[in-house]
Amino acid sequence: MRQAVIVGVMLLAMAAAVPVHADVKLAYVDLERALNECQAGKRAKLDFRGRIDAVQASLERQQAEVQALKDELQKKGMLMQPDQRQNLEDEYTAKLRDFEQSYKNQRDELRQKDNEMTGAIIRDLATVVREIGEKDGYTLVLEKGGLLWGIPSIDITDEVIRTYDGMNVKVGSLASDPRWAGPAPSAGAPDASDAGGASGRSSISR
Repeated sequence: MRQAVIVGVMLLAMAAAVPVHADVKLAYVDLERALNECQAGKRAKLDFRGRIDAVQASLERQQAEVQALKDELQKKGMLMQPDQRQNLEDEYTAKLRDFEQSYKNQRDELRQKDNEMTGAIIRDLATVVREIGEKDGYTLVLEKGGLLWGIPSIDITDEVIRTYDGMNVKVGSLASDPRWAGPAPSAGAPDASDAGGASGRSSISR
């Protein structure tokens, strides 16, 4: 609701600033769909899936080792000499600690990689939106996630996807293009990767 109110205020402010005789040309983009359907997004998702599978296989091997030691302790621990049992308990504790640390590190690394890859593509898409907006003379291009409703005819998501795919550029390179170097954002202004709040809900891992 708060986001819808903000959008409404933006539109009212924009309407007040535009001369009466001027045409207001609006459009919106579904950045979530653009992220998932553009070629860069598809490649990133496939690559990320491979990373997840490799990490999962590694963690499963570690977990199996920990479980084997736990089973051995439960079945044979009481029959062992005290020093043997202590050695096995120490080994189990160390393996369990390593597994837990490895799980945390791998989870954090995957999350960071997801954020980096998603953010780079979102910034590229935001740059493409800006290019299309300037070329086609749009007064304002909104993100679908911040809209309550919009007519399908002003949805330019397909055009954004086609344009980005057609550029065939390295992911993350468009945002650094000097042609699109605008003024520095004001304090508290969102980064391009936060366009429409997309970075909070968009992810190549989903």
